[in-house]
Order: sequence, then structure tokens, then C-alpha cells
Amino acid sequence: MNTIWAPWRAEYIVGAKAQGCIFCDAHKAGDRLLITEGATCLAIMNRFPYTTGHCLIAPKRHLGDVTALSVEESAEMDSLMKALVTAIRKIMNPDGFNIGMNIGAVAGAGIEDHLHLHIVPRWKGDTNFLPVISEVHLVSQHLETTLAKIKEALG
Repeated sequence: MNTIWAPWRAEYIVGAKAQGCIFCDAHKAGDRLLITEGATCLAIMNRFPYTTGHCLIAPKRHLGDVTALSVEESAEMDSLMKALVTAIRKIMNPDGFNIGMNIGAVAGAGIEDHLHLHIVPRWKGDTNFLPVISEVHLVSQHLETTLAKIKEALG
């Protein structure tokens, strides 16, 4: 799928490419797209979102196998997912959500060695001619604007 780039995203195209794991680095370095973090997990905006509000939840512990999650990590992922869905509903009023994990490259995991949960807000008609005809998707709001709204809604 092709992507239409907004000018503010140029930093991701021409900037230095991150080394290491984006999830491990996010909570250690205070990533500006970090939404929140708990004792065992964190939530971060997706830098290359499918839709406005697309965010990710990952355990802080670097692992790629869902069966290796501790009870505490599983519970915190679930709790963060519910909090984010509530916040996104409050600020964006989506018609639905896609929530799930891509485990393994063949299942679509872009980062397969650090497990993460996608929360993708959806609206009726958001599959328009761009992704269907030209294999392009458009994100309508700046990531940091969405981040600020989600953080505010979380309290």
C-alpha cells in the first residue's frame, strides 16, 4: 500500500533511523509519542497509523511470544486497551475499532520480536477510494494533536 505523506512527517522519512526496539526505547528514553505507561506495559501512538488515533500497547519486557506474557502483563495490556478505547471514543467518536495482534511476519507483524497490540479506530466509510483503488491511506490529524487529546481524555 502506498502512503500519502503529510509535510510534518518528513522528519520520519529523512531523519536518522532508530536503532534497536521502538518499544524498549520508548519507555527508556521518554518518547514524545508515549501516551502512558504502567508497571509492566506502555501505550504509544503508531508513527505510521492506519487511521487517526491508531495506537499500540506493548509489554515493557522485550518478548515476541504471546504465551510468554505474565499474568500481570496480560492484565495490564487489557486495562490499557480498555482505557484507550474509552478515551478515543470520548474524543473521536469512532463507529468501531480493530483491536488485535499480528504475531509473526507471515501474519503481518512489522516488528515481530516485541509483541504489541494494535488499537485502530474505524469510521463508516473510512475505506474510501484511496485504499481500494490506489492502495493509499490518508491520516487526517497530526499525531501529536491526537496524542494530546488521548492523554487529556485519559486524565
